[in-house]
Amino acid sequence: MNKGTAIVGFFMCFLAGMFLMWGIDRSKGVEITADKAVAAGSVDHSAAAIPISADDPVYGNVAAPVTIIEISDFECPFCSRVEPTINQVKETYGDKVRIVWKNNPLPFHKNARPAHEAAAAVHDLGGNDAFWKFHKLAFSNQKALTEENLAKWAAESGVDVAKFKAAIKDPKYAKKVDEDLAFGKKIGASGTPAFRINGVTISGAQPFDKFKEVIDKELAETSKLIAAGTKPEEVYPARAKANFAAAPAEPADRPEPKEDTDVWAVPVSDKDPQKGPKDALVTIVEWSEYQCPFCKRVDPTVEKILETYKDDVRVVWKDNPLPFHPRAVPAATLARFAFETKGNAAFWDVHAALFELQPKLEDEDLKGVADKFGLPWANVKAAIDGNKYKTVFADSQDLATELQARGTPHFFVNGRRLSGAQPFEKFKELIDDRLQVAKAMVAKGTPKAKVYEEIVKSGKAPPPPEKKEVGSAPADSPFAGGKNAKVVIHEFSDFECPFCSRVSPTMAQIKQEYGNKVKIVWRNLPLPFHKKADLAAEAAYEVYKQKGDAAFWQYHDKLFENQKSEDGLLRPGLEKYAAELGVDMAKFKAALDNGTHKTRVQADKDAAQKAGISGTPAFVINGYYLSGAQPFPSFKKLIDRALKEAGG
Repeated sequence: MNKGTAIVGFFMCFLAGMFLMWGIDRSKGVEITADKAVAAGSVDHSAAAIPISADDPVYGNVAAPVTIIEISDFECPFCSRVEPTINQVKETYGDKVRIVWKNNPLPFHKNARPAHEAAAAVHDLGGNDAFWKFHKLAFSNQKALTEENLAKWAAESGVDVAKFKAAIKDPKYAKKVDEDLAFGKKIGASGTPAFRINGVTISGAQPFDKFKEVIDKELAETSKLIAAGTKPEEVYPARAKANFAAAPAEPADRPEPKEDTDVWAVPVSDKDPQKGPKDALVTIVEWSEYQCPFCKRVDPTVEKILETYKDDVRVVWKDNPLPFHPRAVPAATLARFAFETKGNAAFWDVHAALFELQPKLEDEDLKGVADKFGLPWANVKAAIDGNKYKTVFADSQDLATELQARGTPHFFVNGRRLSGAQPFEKFKELIDDRLQVAKAMVAKGTPKAKVYEEIVKSGKAPPPPEKKEVGSAPADSPFAGGKNAKVVIHEFSDFECPFCSRVSPTMAQIKQEYGNKVKIVWRNLPLPFHKKADLAAEAAYEVYKQKGDAAFWQYHDKLFENQKSEDGLLRPGLEKYAAELGVDMAKFKAALDNGTHKTRVQADKDAAQKAGISGTPAFVINGYYLSGAQPFPSFKKLIDRALKEAGG
């Protein structure tokens, strides 16, 4: 193979949407495909402190204020594990981020190198969209990176198989991988996954909060640059230069993350499937799912634990169907249906059958399991189609998030964390330690049946929700719901933001479920790189001033519904929607011509900046902060908490 050391460069763009492409319950996806976002040849970032090559797969827009360079390995389990976090970044920040892929197949991952060369060929033949489809398939089938599958996935990504098989022999793809390997060494990225966020280093499969901390800081800095006159496409080189120059070199041998020695208060209930005696001295709580290959791999270990420890251990199941596994929810629904209708024994029978089937989890496969165990398929299919256990899954996943139980499988052994498909010996070490502690508790008088309850009682609770102080909304703010409601939701939003549009159905659901118990207040936060957002905000406010709250929300809906239309948020469209609502058009046009409401819109911007809110959509619910187009259960949890605290 030819080894090249030069880093070529210039840059293409992307915009968020892969999440939607993966078919996820919690995802919000994107509106612009990678290829549509490209302004080919218009920007050259080869001279940046951390250069970007024309041959790099890119997902996002060149004008995005934050660039995330991802240095990764298709065979690395930690790279796979961080992908849901990267999807959450895309979901949360939308067109504010772009992601650039760099290859770093590690030498001890024997199947990684061919997969990376294949991915480079797919990118060359099919462009960014094809690459990201291939990327998803490779990570979803990480243990099957065979030559046959690489060709199959290339075809599924939209690339002609014959052309792919001919192209893969071209040494230029090996050269591209070598260039990326040299790139990683040059910037000090020795392991995988590694990230450079506008030049800021993040190493390893870090949680979303770690990414959020860096991204939010960068958004604040890039806003200053843009306000000072820097062109959006020039932001990345400026920030990369500042951050990379200031960053210490990444150590070649990073220390392993510190072991979590805390005992966490992990609740269990009769609504959780369980195996083993209820008075067992050791309770293992497992967050898992049926399409994850690592969950399948660890299942025999869990069975061995139950066999070895017999009456001393019970296992409690918690669902965490990951968003990039489209068959995880249907499979989990079948298992839950068995539990609900026939109890624990039926659940574990179905559980074992599902893992035996994996990766074959299509409806016809699930039907075979249902028939085998006497579960009426028509009822099961209705439960799948209606997402019957959506709330159960969401509650379980929310608890996992609170307990920082990221990825699957994830375990707590009498409250002590153990992450991943660990070998039996690793479990045994922790179980023996916890068993000794439990026996000491019994010796001091704690009944066996109360041991876990006492552990939970004194365990570490999840951290409280994040809070932000935005004060009272100005009296002249559009609102919906109860005027004097005890719970007030400040919605900071931008009419040009695709994720603000996407959260609208969730806000409608909140209005329907809570009625006058909550008050939703609109706060303007048009972002600097959304060129049409400010005028749209002023137009909506003029509609509100003329015709009140009801008309404002109707206009609000029209703007979001027409966000992508030809007129979209341009002046003709703004006038058209206003006229349809019977607004006095002379006053409306004068307000826009004279910038009548610029100061009012700026007041909301200032409130957001003071509170440290830089992205949209963002919500403050009686002081509790929620960022991004989150699903309804995320809102419900904070609203219910706020209602309880307010005595509502």
